[in-house]
Amino acid sequence: MSAITQVTADPQSLDRGSAVPIYVQLEDILSRRIASGEWRPNQRIPSENELTRMYGLSRMTARAVLNSMTNSGLLFRVPGKGTFVAPAKLAAVSPAYRGIREQLEEMGHTTTTELLRAGQERPPTAVREALSLGEDDDVYVIYRRRSAGGEPISLHTSFVPTRLAPGLDSRDLVGEQLCVVLRNEYGLDMSKVIERLEVVTAGSAEARLLATRRGHPLLLLVDTIRDQSGTPFEFSRILFRGDKVAVTFEHSV
Repeated sequence: MSAITQVTADPQSLDRGSAVPIYVQLEDILSRRIASGEWRPNQRIPSENELTRMYGLSRMTARAVLNSMTNSGLLFRVPGKGTFVAPAKLAAVSPAYRGIREQLEEMGHTTTTELLRAGQERPPTAVREALSLGEDDDVYVIYRRRSAGGEPISLHTSFVPTRLAPGLDSRDLVGEQLCVVLRNEYGLDMSKVIERLEVVTAGSAEARLLATRRGHPLLLLVDTIRDQSGTPFEFSRILFRGDKVAVTFEHSV
């Protein structure tokens, strides 16, 4: 992270005669400094006290603006060090609709996929229930790590009933997206998906694989995918680095 630049008066001063509230004006000015590239990703910006002096406003107003920009993802704080410009996140729609790899490559990002594990196992109770399996039914577990621009961004764990996709673990699960293999090789095409998104923290294993620290916030997306007959054929858990990826959901009304 680079050191803070010299604090100088901002040419985009606040208009105290305007009907636009001061805090809105300040947030707009700071946002434009980021959008223009004047303040770069991971660069430390002026503190609350420095913004107070630069713009002649209360510390409470400066704090409220920094909190708002932090909550919206434009800034992030490091305790004891200050407030920094957040790197731009990779924006993707839910992988249930279009594969993450396909989306990133269309946006010009170089991606890599590593197959960490693929094999036949007895499913945990939660997976068995989600896939409507019997006590003796097995699943293929496909565990992969995806990177973009040389940085790991997600861990994908997919469970597929062995009876629906025999020999799945011997297919090309690195060169092809799993959804493409399931559709083209086994006729398993998504018709309905049930999704749940929540925030979790990285354990030791996830932190190591995602090149982050233990306790770092991650996005967990859980999908249960069904075909046109209503049969569930895939249950997946995807962990995204929350500081690298933003997931968008699309719905038709």
